Amino acid sequence: MYAVEISIQKIVGNAFEGLIEDYIENRVGELDNFLDEDLSKNLKENLLLLLAEKQFKAAGIGNNKKLLKDKSIRSDLIYWLNRDRNNIHENSFFDHMDAFVIYLNKTCYTGITGYEFHYAYYDEGSSYKRHLDQFNDNSDRAFSMIMYLNENWKSEDGGELCIYHRDSSQIISPLNGKCVFFKSSELEHEVLLNHKPRMSITGWLKTN
Repeated sequence: MYAVEISIQKIVGNAFEGLIEDYIENRVGELDNFLDEDLSKNLKENLLLLLAEKQFKAAGIGNNKKLLKDKSIRSDLIYWLNRDRNNIHENSFFDHMDAFVIYLNKTCYTGITGYEFHYAYYDEGSSYKRHLDQFNDNSDRAFSMIMYLNENWKSEDGGELCIYHRDSSQIISPLNGKCVFFKSSELEHEVLLNHKPRMSITGWLKTN
């Protein structure tokens, strides 16, 4: 049993290393199957159940008293995740993120002390205009992470993530299980118009 656990830890560590190396080389880390097929499926089912129960709320722009809701800028719906729900699949996701944070801090000395994540649901015809993932009055967000929950996504479905570099832009399709990882204060990005419902877990690794 111990040998099996060591083998699993090695596989997970190699996956984390691949995401981090891609980030270091390209300023954006991409990794297919960061969430395995079963976990992605179960998280998607949770998301759709919460959506049917009308637990989602319209997402806003800004924070605290400066929060603004404008569908012409951002038209997704969100549901904030936490361990208090005691959902086995969501807690498995948090366990995975805990392992990633430990690995990231150990190998890159990033000093991450916490995180926040939410489900994001983009109904058909939704988008999120170009923006930066950091507030003017709060720099706690160190890294942005997006993990997609879209099975059988095709190019004609739209909904790509467009990340803006200094002299170019990068287009990333929201494929099931894929993770995208980048520094929150550096790269503006947008979610392009989608032509069928688009789902993800989106969040930020934070420092004090």
